[in-house]
Amino acid sequence: MARRRGSGEGSIYRDKDGRWRGSVHLGYRGGKRSRKIVSGKTRAEVARKVRDALQAAEAGLNFAPERQTVADFLTRWLRDVVEPGTRPKTARSYRDMVNAHIVPHIGKRKLVKLTPQDVRAFMRDKLNEGLSPKTVKHLRDTLRNALNVAIRDGLLVRNAAALAEPPKAVNKEMKAFTPDQARQFLDEVRGHRLEALFSVTLALGLRQGEILGLRWQDVDLERARLSVRYQLQRVEGKLRLVDPKTARSARTLMLPQVAVSALAAHYERQQQERALAGTRWVDTGMVFTTTIGTMLDQRNLLRAFYAILRMSELPRVRFHDLRHSAATLLLAQGVHPRVVMDLLGHSSIAVTLDTYSHVIPDMKRESASQMDAILKPVASTVASSATEKAVH
Repeated sequence: MARRRGSGEGSIYRDKDGRWRGSVHLGYRGGKRSRKIVSGKTRAEVARKVRDALQAAEAGLNFAPERQTVADFLTRWLRDVVEPGTRPKTARSYRDMVNAHIVPHIGKRKLVKLTPQDVRAFMRDKLNEGLSPKTVKHLRDTLRNALNVAIRDGLLVRNAAALAEPPKAVNKEMKAFTPDQARQFLDEVRGHRLEALFSVTLALGLRQGEILGLRWQDVDLERARLSVRYQLQRVEGKLRLVDPKTARSARTLMLPQVAVSALAAHYERQQQERALAGTRWVDTGMVFTTTIGTMLDQRNLLRAFYAILRMSELPRVRFHDLRHSAATLLLAQGVHPRVVMDLLGHSSIAVTLDTYSHVIPDMKRESASQMDAILKPVASTVASSATEKAVH
């Protein structure tokens, strides 16, 4: 005997052939009631298909796989997969790529008829429009990730984007301060109201969002340690604290003395700014703020950073290159890559080694020198013994 249908399931019944079927009301077309019939081997399977159809109908999308367009599917993917499961900045990036590039170009294509040739043509046209190979690769990767979900949902049997090779992205040359340049940079920022921000970033290799998202409650100057718990990002026009980039990005780091001293001086400077601001002071609890205590926007940070470089003889590097400088300097000093991985919050040591492969040759030369230092005395002793035996 067929069970009574559950709430929100639509009409589900078992047919004479033993298969379960569901009837979904999709509204009215041309004055006539429109229904979608789905079927499956089990009641649970049909109930799932009915729920998907009802959700699609509520969103105004075409549920039938054979009629669903790429734009239809990507709209659902952004709503049901990306927005609930990714950080706000990442979700916004996906939304921008889908709405500004993918949908206008191939959005009208039927999802089930999308081919690798379509994706290749899309990438070629984007390159001809002047987008960089790296940006076009991001577009292709976004489409590939979305289509993987379509495969898991049973809407597709192959991923057209995965079968289309992306253009080779040319990575920007990584720049890092030499030890002398790093010391000169610290001299250049001495006395600047954001001296501690630059010093801590260079000493610990923090990301821009991490240093801007630092709160005083995450800093322990007595024990010389700092905890990365948030990143500061602009989300829908407002500055907000969001979770770190990855699970490993949330980390506690030991502060070198140069960073402890800079932070202690910064705290005193901030108290003076608080007193001067009076009632205009906004108590956000952030370490690095404006002169009235509000969160510090990345644009103001970068403006100050590049102004310092222009007034110095230092090479023009990106703010993110301070992070690269920290890693490169430590690796060049023989610090184990695993320690550097933990410092930077990388997801694996492979990421660290791949990112800083340019330092590996120097590390190999250093290891060869260290091995010589260990074995040379032995080698000399062996040679001397052999000579003495030959004489006697």
